[in-house]
Amino acid sequence: MKKKFVYCLLLFFFLSGSTLLAQEYHLIKKTIIGGEGGWDYLAVDEKDRKLYVSHSTQVEVLDIDTHQKTGTVASLQGVHGIIIVPGSGRGITTNGRSNTVTLFDLKTLAKISELPAGKNPDAGLYDPFSKRVFVFNHSGTSATVIDPFEGKVIGEVELGGGGIEAGVSDEKGTIFVNSEDTHEVIVFDAKSLKVKNRWTVAPGEEPTGIAIDKATHRLFSVCHNGMMIVLNSENGEQVANVPIGKGVDGVIFDGQSKTIISSNGEGSLSVIKEVSPDVYKVEQTVKTERGARTITFDPKTKHVFVSTAQYGETPAATTENPTPRPSIVPGTFMILEYGKK
Repeated sequence: MKKKFVYCLLLFFFLSGSTLLAQEYHLIKKTIIGGEGGWDYLAVDEKDRKLYVSHSTQVEVLDIDTHQKTGTVASLQGVHGIIIVPGSGRGITTNGRSNTVTLFDLKTLAKISELPAGKNPDAGLYDPFSKRVFVFNHSGTSATVIDPFEGKVIGEVELGGGGIEAGVSDEKGTIFVNSEDTHEVIVFDAKSLKVKNRWTVAPGEEPTGIAIDKATHRLFSVCHNGMMIVLNSENGEQVANVPIGKGVDGVIFDGQSKTIISSNGEGSLSVIKEVSPDVYKVEQTVKTERGARTITFDPKTKHVFVSTAQYGETPAATTENPTPRPSIVPGTFMILEYGKK
């Protein structure tokens, strides 16, 4: 009886450990896309099961379930972001080098038109409340406002802070956007385009990615100095400061599991549980690959996707380029998919 009891106890702990491991995020699939050049944001079209991935002068379009490449949106000048506009059949890219955005057809991937933006358009979002697209001009101090259904620029928001990064909507008329240079979340009205508030994220520095829990009114602003600052989206009060990895650029929030995941350029994902609106726990640090700093989320599978490539040598510093980036090894651009199954 004693031996049987010990055996059952060991079996219980083994199965419990196996279940715990199965519930942790791990690499599901790695796909080499190849080609040359840098990358930035990714976007999921959940309905049509497509993954859009920025890659230097084009957007790579993949079947999200198989990673098979299905096409490209080509001839873009320094593409950063991809915005899918529900109900329009259109997507929009932000093109940093040409200071433009490109509207394209989601079915054919053909270009529809090109519109002017501010200086170095970077991140962007579609706001279902106002039915507008907001494009955040990283090297300027503004956001360009676009009617994606009419295909025209309809306004501009003067934000008054440099290093404009990612934004998020509460879907009730308010937009929140990070400013790297001023270490703030800037708050403005989606209809009137008037700035309403400026909330500091200090001791966080250089905030980049941002996500929101609309149910608990919490903003998650991820910062380059290894912090995620949690703010009350109604009054800007800081309610938590959570450690994350270095070199962060993106963050997602899964409302069903109350999980926040940041993608860190050092080569990690920080997986954080929202225990309550004011309590947060780091549940896991997942090893990825160096440079995998942006992230997107598939609500159907609950999987996350990051992109990166292998790095080569770093060129010598010059007067024109005092902080050179390492070279990218041609043919190594890749997509990494992480999940719990």
